[in-house]
Amino acid sequence: MARLRVHNFSVSLDGYGAGPAQSLDTPLGVGGEQLHEWFVATRTFKQVYGEAGGTTGVDDDFAGRSFKNVGAWILGRNMFGPIRGPWPDDAWKGWWGDDPPYHADVFVLTHHPRASIPMAGGTTFHFVTDGIHAALDRAKAAAKGRDVQLGGGAATILQYLRAGLIDEMHVAIAPILLGSGEQLLGSVDLLQLGYRCVEHVPAAGATHIVLKK
Repeated sequence: MARLRVHNFSVSLDGYGAGPAQSLDTPLGVGGEQLHEWFVATRTFKQVYGEAGGTTGVDDDFAGRSFKNVGAWILGRNMFGPIRGPWPDDAWKGWWGDDPPYHADVFVLTHHPRASIPMAGGTTFHFVTDGIHAALDRAKAAAKGRDVQLGGGAATILQYLRAGLIDEMHVAIAPILLGSGEQLLGSVDLLQLGYRCVEHVPAAGATHIVLKK
């Protein structure tokens, strides 16, 4: 049965999954790029973008898990891009260029309708206006028995957590402080929702936590 998973979602020591003042120039907020330094350095990340080299070991092992048995993705609108409100035109097609790294159907949560966008490499962005459950139903159908990965951002993950829909979540705690921004877990009672920590592994670039129901 298809599961809903979160992988490689990085937070700071003070709990922020993105820094303040997100914009086109700072899509992860001020200082937010530091959250993902552990991931960007890995061999897995380099391979996804057609590059050689990269680190191996614990960080790379966790990075590699995120691409196994994934048949579809769900993203929040902020994860897809910086545009707010109705779509002004069809020009914006995500942060990732003509060949995004998903290579599957990606369901973007939004309040504003937009036609699907087929991209190179097998990625197609679909825009879902009728909520998180509808997006998950469509993603599971598209995944055809494989798992669905929830890419973020933090607000979208929180919606699915509060609904008890996430089966497994990997959080990488980066050794930085952001001071403010978008918090991930500060307002949700994971114990009451039935989650438990099943892995806790320190590594060079981050401390890796895996939660399951």
